[in-house]
Amino acid sequence: MIGLSRTARVLALTVTLSLPLPLAATAGTAWAAPSATVSPTGPAAGTKAAARLRLPAPTGPYAVGRRTLPLTDHSRPDPWVPTAKARELMVGMYYPARRGTGTPAQYATTEEILSLLKQAGLEGKVEPERLSGTAVHSRTGARPAAGKYPLLVLSPGFGASRYSLTSLAEDLASRGYVVATVDHAYESIGTTFPGGRTLTCVACEKVHGTEDGTRYATQGRAKDVAFVLDRLTGRHPAWRYAHLIDAQRIGMAGHSLGGASAASAMAGDDRIRAGLNMDGAFGDPVPADGLGSRPFLMLGTDDAVHRPGGRDKTWDLAWSRLDGWKRWLTVAGADHYSFSDALVLGDQLGFPVTGADPSAPRPALSGERSAALTRSYVAAFFDLHLRHMPRPLLDGPSRAYPEVRFNDPARARTT
Repeated sequence: MIGLSRTARVLALTVTLSLPLPLAATAGTAWAAPSATVSPTGPAAGTKAAARLRLPAPTGPYAVGRRTLPLTDHSRPDPWVPTAKARELMVGMYYPARRGTGTPAQYATTEEILSLLKQAGLEGKVEPERLSGTAVHSRTGARPAAGKYPLLVLSPGFGASRYSLTSLAEDLASRGYVVATVDHAYESIGTTFPGGRTLTCVACEKVHGTEDGTRYATQGRAKDVAFVLDRLTGRHPAWRYAHLIDAQRIGMAGHSLGGASAASAMAGDDRIRAGLNMDGAFGDPVPADGLGSRPFLMLGTDDAVHRPGGRDKTWDLAWSRLDGWKRWLTVAGADHYSFSDALVLGDQLGFPVTGADPSAPRPALSGERSAALTRSYVAAFFDLHLRHMPRPLLDGPSRAYPEVRFNDPARARTT
């Protein structure tokens, strides 16, 4: 990034790697990004300090089960730490479950949250146990509901951990999906692996927001996802409830670099039938010949970055190359982290989301509204394309969500 010290570059990577290089100097960060700036807001901050943090309740008919699944790909060394010899992944498996079974799951480990707070400059402002103990709606050891369900893979933003997509994962599982959230080793601020190891973002030190580095990271995630699919749908699956998965109905979504990785994963793996990018620049461009007519949804901020002709030119290029069903939706009042858990928890903590630029306006959408909107459109997309269920929400503007614009670059207008 132009004009920033090496330390500042590392601290801002969570956001800047989601944008094309020319935008790095102006990109803001958010609560979950290491360079966030936060401050309590008035009297509410003191009263909220004692309240337990909570994610929104899932909206589907199923209870949600959860299990953490460590996976190791011995066929390739880690791309960031070659001495590790093998690529490690931590996968959170969410699934439709029977009500009244299992015990409450943990949002994140205390060690993971400690890493986040240190990088975000929030030590002493938030107790790590309070954030790691955020009330979730998934339960470990829950008995699965009978049936077969589509599989969705979720990949977080660069520097973020899989727990940042917990609200979305729980909601999708409650609606009848098996969901695999993936932590990619050495690409998050902190991820706890077996043996009590909390791996930090070595990749943040190596990539420095370069275009080549971003492409390398995106393509690496595509390989990670292919391996996860192998271990979940192969002859000898690694997950005890793999029988729940309908291997003919697989989709992928992600936030920031994780969203861009959905297109890269689809380009290399035809098992993925539908993909969705939430506010991530396509660091690895969509192939010139498209994605084999498979559907793809681009869901981003409604601003000078992600509207047609915006500063993120990768979205215009991707749109021109997508050769199947496609939509380009932008959300008024959203910012980069509106598509993750960050705003939900930031609102409850009393810490407003600001950017690296203190003059940047706060997101107009609340955390609750952001979560509801994200859940609705992501679920509608996969319902339509993996379950073949009509979803008028994707046909055009909705009175329920007037913030969402349907962009039509061919007609040079938005609706």
